[in-house]
Amino acid sequence: MLARTDPAAHDHPSDHVPAVQDIPRVSPPAPRWGDLRLRILSASVLAPLALGCIWIGGLAFAGLIALISIGLSYEWLVLCAKHPSPPATPLFALLFAAPPLAVALTECGYPAPALALLAVATASGLALDRQRRLVPEIPHLGIPYLGIRYLGIPYLGPAALALVWLRRQPGSGIANVFVLLLVIWASDVGAYMAGRAFGGWKLAPSISPAKTWSGALGGVAAAAAVGFAASVVLGHGLGSPRPAGFAALIAVIAQAGDLFESHLKRQFGVKDSGSMIPGHGGLLDRLDAVLTAAPATALLALILGPGVVLWK
Repeated sequence: MLARTDPAAHDHPSDHVPAVQDIPRVSPPAPRWGDLRLRILSASVLAPLALGCIWIGGLAFAGLIALISIGLSYEWLVLCAKHPSPPATPLFALLFAAPPLAVALTECGYPAPALALLAVATASGLALDRQRRLVPEIPHLGIPYLGIRYLGIPYLGPAALALVWLRRQPGSGIANVFVLLLVIWASDVGAYMAGRAFGGWKLAPSISPAKTWSGALGGVAAAAAVGFAASVVLGHGLGSPRPAGFAALIAVIAQAGDLFESHLKRQFGVKDSGSMIPGHGGLLDRLDAVLTAAPATALLALILGPGVVLWK
């Protein structure tokens, strides 16, 4: 009777053929312009809405800004919920009603009380958390007993107030807000196109590995070009270098806001702040530059005086 033998016992180790599941799968590289179409589609829907509300002004624009501030607050709270935090209380909900209420106050002609409301809401939240002796929700900050979620109020609120205040300025409101958004969009698109086309040295690899110096410079150049073009249009054919300089400055501040939001997302351990806007992620992902550029532009307008068109 013949003994049964196991063929595998005679296989040489080098002859072993790995199973299909043992072979690591390598994902194909993402197309360089893979998300461009989705970005364009999203912008084609959102841009006309924003520009239309800017043109109408008044309650239409203030209402849009108030809704956006509510959406931003929601995304911020969702991000903060990824870290240990106490349960929400009525006071907690009331504090995050401050940004849209401050927008309403600004639209009614009370920007100073609106800023005071944001400050009081922030201080109240921090005092509440200090009283309850909360540990830091983001240890990297190293600030004891500080509820990071309440810092969303001064982070998200001032930009909303700045936009409404800018739009309310007689003789300059439409132009200043309209061109400001064009400058921010030009900076974003210029950085995206130049970064994808040229690549090169990383701008801040520890914060946002995809951003490059070529993209940053391309964004500033595109913003400056829009600023100069606006001066030609608003100046009836007479261009001025001053608006181009303002636009370049705003582009740098906008890109700093973009990097700051990227740093926050890295601390929270997320890639996108949300998924409200296809191709862009969440509202925070789309408006991170506005959060820093709008207050800077409002401060510039305040320094130059009421009714001054920044881009003329």
